[in-house]
Amino acid sequence: SGTGKELMARGIHRAGPAPAGPFVPVNVSAIPATMFESQIFGHVKGAFTGAESPHSGFFEQADGGTLFLDEIGELPLNIQPKLLRVLQESTIRRVGDNRERQVDVRLIAASNRDLEKAVASGEFREDLYWRINVINLSVPPLRTRAFDIPLLVEHFLAKIAKKQNTAPRSITPETLALLTVYSWQGNVRELENTIERAVALARGPVLTIEDLPERIREASSQTAAILATAKSKRLTLADLERERDLQRCPAVAEPHQMVEHTE
Repeated sequence: SGTGKELMARGIHRAGPAPAGPFVPVNVSAIPATMFESQIFGHVKGAFTGAESPHSGFFEQADGGTLFLDEIGELPLNIQPKLLRVLQESTIRRVGDNRERQVDVRLIAASNRDLEKAVASGEFREDLYWRINVINLSVPPLRTRAFDIPLLVEHFLAKIAKKQNTAPRSITPETLALLTVYSWQGNVRELENTIERAVALARGPVLTIEDLPERIREASSQTAAILATAKSKRLTLADLERERDLQRCPAVAEPHQMVEHTE
């Protein structure tokens, strides 16, 4: 959870054949079971009590673009065969309607559950699983891909600046180094929260270590040692990652370092 699955989905959408089309993100677990069919496929006027006007569902809203179903493992069992039919036929039928509507939608689905186990336990249909599992991408925890952190920090600073209609803040190398070696238990979500907090509390246009939460400033003595080395030797991000690996697992890190030196 929080590894940035929606960020990756947006990136796939922008790099795809229809980047100008809509990108519709849906958190499956946040939709009440009684409203799911209406929200996904839409409904016509009078389809049920309270349906006072027609409503286009997520598939129609994403027509010509991408529909991102986050936490698809929470999809109700009674909806799963209907989703499978949409994927096979590229048509949807609104609740209460008697006609099919053509849709051209690219589906990206994500889950923090093991869907193969859900299939084995009967919580997820096997035919739907194999229909959506065409290309499988694993998004590892942020602590295992520190090379992403500078890019994510830059992205969040730009995002916050756009929202506030201000110039993006910059960040000192030492602060970025500390963010790089910190172990992010909350993954990308925690990093974004940290950057947003730092921008809100910063006294100047440049984010410094003092603007970070105490839990990060006082992460560990190992982090302090790495930062001291970074300052004295002006290490690159790759160097910082090797220093961190050496601290955690010298037996594994050393051969990696040798290979890089050979190259």
